[in-house]
Amino acid sequence: MASEGRESEGREPEGGAGDTGAAHGTGTHADAVAAAVAARPAGGESVRIDSWIWSVRLVKTRSTGATACRGGHVRVNGERVKPAYAVRIGDEVRLRQAAGRERIVVVKRLIRKRVGAPVAAECYVDNSPPPPPREAVAPVAVRDRGAGRPTKRDRRELDRLRAAAAGDAEPGDH
Repeated sequence: MASEGRESEGREPEGGAGDTGAAHGTGTHADAVAAAVAARPAGGESVRIDSWIWSVRLVKTRSTGATACRGGHVRVNGERVKPAYAVRIGDEVRLRQAAGRERIVVVKRLIRKRVGAPVAAECYVDNSPPPPPREAVAPVAVRDRGAGRPTKRDRRELDRLRAAAAGDAEPGDH
């Protein structure tokens, strides 16, 4: 009970009764941060890794986070973890995402509920390498809709494009 009184005292000066914060320019961000603070687990409680990576918006759904953990795509401090692993502040979380991109984050704040993107970004330090530039990605061969089945010549051109994108030799060179 004593801790509840301290939490409410800490929130009083920021907004007060009925104050939206719009006059101070803090508006929804301050409210969202307060919601994230309220979403923290109570003292001594832990947060599951699948729930945390969902809460900070590294994955779209919690079940996707659990599947990533079971598939070995989530590592905490270098070790593969199960979905129920209890994450702690200071842990390094590595999450392998689609297209081979790896997100490396260090836990700054534990939260249990999903929050907005700006607030979620405050819950971790992102040490991920920058994504590759758009130009570096090979162009995808696009055929016009209704063009029908590709001719042999078209197929060979597509094969050459794919081989060049993959960095391999020509398909006929054995």
